[in-house]
Amino acid sequence: MEKKLAFLVLAAAVFPLAFAGHDYAQALSKGILFFEAQRSGFLPWNQRVQWRGNSGLSDGKLNGVDLVGGYYDAGDNVKFGLPMAFTITMMSWSIIEYGKQLAISGELAHAIEAVKWGTDYLIKAHPQPYVLYGEVGDGNTDHYCWQRPEDMTTSRAAYKIDPSHPGSDLAGETAAAMAAASIVFRRYNPRYSAVLLRHAYQLFDFADKYRGKYDSSITIAQKYYRSVSGYYDELLWAAVWLYKATNNRYYLNYVGRNGDSLGGTKWAISEFGWDVKYAGVQTLAAQLLMAGRSGGYGPVFWRYQQKAEFFMCACLGKGYRNVRRTPGGLLFRQRWNNMQFVTSASFLMTVYADYLTSARRYLRCASGAVSPAELLNFAKSQVDYILGNNPRATSYMVGYSNNFPRQVHHRGSSIVSYKVNPSFISCRGGYATWYLRKASDPNLLTGAIVGGPDEYDNFVDARDNYEQTEPATYNNAPLVGLLARLHVGRLGYNQLLPVELPLLNSTSIARINHASSASIKSPIEITQKITASWVFKGKTYYRYSSTVTNKSSKQLNNLKLNISKLHGPLWGLTKSGDSFQFPSWINSIAAGKSIEFVYIHSNSPAEVSVSSYDLVKP
Repeated sequence: MEKKLAFLVLAAAVFPLAFAGHDYAQALSKGILFFEAQRSGFLPWNQRVQWRGNSGLSDGKLNGVDLVGGYYDAGDNVKFGLPMAFTITMMSWSIIEYGKQLAISGELAHAIEAVKWGTDYLIKAHPQPYVLYGEVGDGNTDHYCWQRPEDMTTSRAAYKIDPSHPGSDLAGETAAAMAAASIVFRRYNPRYSAVLLRHAYQLFDFADKYRGKYDSSITIAQKYYRSVSGYYDELLWAAVWLYKATNNRYYLNYVGRNGDSLGGTKWAISEFGWDVKYAGVQTLAAQLLMAGRSGGYGPVFWRYQQKAEFFMCACLGKGYRNVRRTPGGLLFRQRWNNMQFVTSASFLMTVYADYLTSARRYLRCASGAVSPAELLNFAKSQVDYILGNNPRATSYMVGYSNNFPRQVHHRGSSIVSYKVNPSFISCRGGYATWYLRKASDPNLLTGAIVGGPDEYDNFVDARDNYEQTEPATYNNAPLVGLLARLHVGRLGYNQLLPVELPLLNSTSIARINHASSASIKSPIEITQKITASWVFKGKTYYRYSSTVTNKSSKQLNNLKLNISKLHGPLWGLTKSGDSFQFPSWINSIAAGKSIEFVYIHSNSPAEVSVSSYDLVKP
């Protein structure tokens, strides 16, 4: 018996990443499928959740803008911009870190498709550089009704931020989502990636230039998604993602110079989610430091890393101020939807463990050094709890195993599909007929991670128990990469280096790019061509002509351009801060007209993109 025990201990030491006990591949597939149940708008031909139908087809019409599409955040029929953008950022991060594992699991295309469903909408929600729609629908009227999204009669008013009504947290998170997603699409759809990056540039500029909390402008969101942490964290979050997407020194400088003033190097946080981003910023900054990419800000980035490690140690229970746990071992922060913090914290611990492994370092906690394997194993324990390793033997992922929540607080899943019974469900009629019904949901909300148990591991499976049975997109998003990692393993590559995502076949790429190209049309077209070349001292020089065309029906004013990888003189533009603009005597570009500028250097074309502009009626 002693020899067998010794062998088991040795095996655990040699194979710390050989996980067993749960079908992580199945959980991954189901977890991604949940996003299709949350879709708003015209559903595509390849929609797999068949009990859902088209909904929200007039969204934005009252405001004169197309806001059809996107995701419902949870069990209601409202589209809240802040948690939706965070969902997209976290799904993109999952793909960036664990794209190879997702490909091996057969879910990479589905994951990218889920990101694109969100970014297509976010592009629409950002019709002008300094305008961003942050909510469609009204939580108050929506909660008064219990209707499936295909029937909803509640308000579909849209709410925006602009220079007079700023929202740096909302614009910053959306910039982060666009930047992270641009990395994902760089290999599969370069044109779409460039569009996302243009929006990210503009949204960061908007967030930084016109500062304020979004819920002071969109006050109707305060009851549901109040920005308690403010917007400093989102400014740093957006900047670090833009640096990862572009390698533009401006964004590295921003993170390095503003670490203290914006709290990134000061706040020791044990929470990470749609409101508080500091731990995410600190984790990414630590990765840059370990990769040798802190660009002269080593001492600053070291302070970021210290705060990242405070987070990791607090979750492990080995820090100065530790996160509470239930008797069954689940991280616990709050009664209402505690699982959102569990999945996001577990993701951060997993990526940080892999960063440490790549750097051949250990985690430094108050109680001593912690190996990357120990950090990863604790993250795994949280996932296993979610999937059923808990005192109730309950899976908190709907549809996984045999014992899972059957009465989910979710309008669509709790009401018979309109495809089965197309009879109209009225606002209050849904409460009387379906909400109060003490029976399993007629539609299985496969893959949804519900709010989860209380601090004593207790859970009541009841539709009116919204604190515990309501799902949310941001519960699932961090699990996408985490489950792929647990299923496949680390694969041995260095996660401090840029990871090239796997190739996809033409069928998968077509599936990803199913959305209409109309959703990414820009009112500004930039074309470049070589007009001359010559050899001087053995080096070939090129003269490039760049043409900017106003493709809209309105007058184009205040155009600013970003130009990178320029290694020579330029004519026809003037430098203005970190961007370029046309000379002062060129006040505007009329509809359908073009303006040219030229430059000379010995390289391939410089990268030219739009930073900001205004469209006005002539």
